[in-house]
Amino acid sequence: MSINSIDEQAPVISRHRIVIAAPIGTLWRLHTDVNAWPNWQKAIDRSHLEDDFRPGATFTWETYNLTISSTIYQVEPQRHTLWGGPAEGITGIHSWTFTLVDGGVQVDTEESWSGAPVTADVAGMQTALDGSLKAWLDHLRVAAE
Repeated sequence: MSINSIDEQAPVISRHRIVIAAPIGTLWRLHTDVNAWPNWQKAIDRSHLEDDFRPGATFTWETYNLTISSTIYQVEPQRHTLWGGPAEGITGIHSWTFTLVDGGVQVDTEESWSGAPVTADVAGMQTALDGSLKAWLDHLRVAAE
């Protein structure tokens, strides 16, 4: 199965952006070193990628009492990543884009959630995803700067 973007038809979609005053190399290393995520990303309890961060590789991570197995779909070094996977009936697809701008790097993240638990509580799931992505960006900023 080829996945090229988030699911634009999903009931929950979240998009957030931040500019981080740090070198792109620092951001890219933090972003793609999955095994080190718990060191700076407070909501991640464990994460493990056995392979290189490349399309087709799978990593497992635990956050908010969910164990998630994500497959990396796209990698454009220091520019873009796309991954996704199922957790407790929710299918998430998560895109990250890094763009050099005056003052640092603009980080755009967008994620879609679909599945029965999402349709059962769209408003609650939207709030949860928005909060999660905002926190992730803030933790990334603190770790990078």
